[in-house]
Amino acid sequence: MQAAAAGERWVMDGNYSAARELIWPRATHIVWLNYSRPRVFAQVLQRTLQRGWSRAPLWAGNRESLRTAFFSKDSILLWSLTTFTKNRRRYADLRASGAYAQAQWVELRTPRQARAWVADLARRG
Repeated sequence: MQAAAAGERWVMDGNYSAARELIWPRATHIVWLNYSRPRVFAQVLQRTLQRGWSRAPLWAGNRESLRTAFFSKDSILLWSLTTFTKNRRRYADLRASGAYAQAQWVELRTPRQARAWVADLARRG
């Protein structure tokens, strides 16, 4: 991860705390897709159903299972429901803390806002 961000320009995707400590101090922008709970859950559900049905390999040969998604304490659906508020609060607190004051925070609350923001970046080149 450090090697990937060693260059002058880079983009990281993800929100793991291990990445945050290595990457965010060097970030110029932090883009927060702060979508609503129904939107996030709908996207997780759709992705889980697609992956569970297709059994397509993900990373390191892993595959999602519909049994695990719906009938396990390790369910990604359950995880999404139970961590949503905590994660939203965590990012709001990080933003308010000023710990990454060098970075411009961009908070996008809907996919429409995200598409418009990306289109604007593309226009500016």
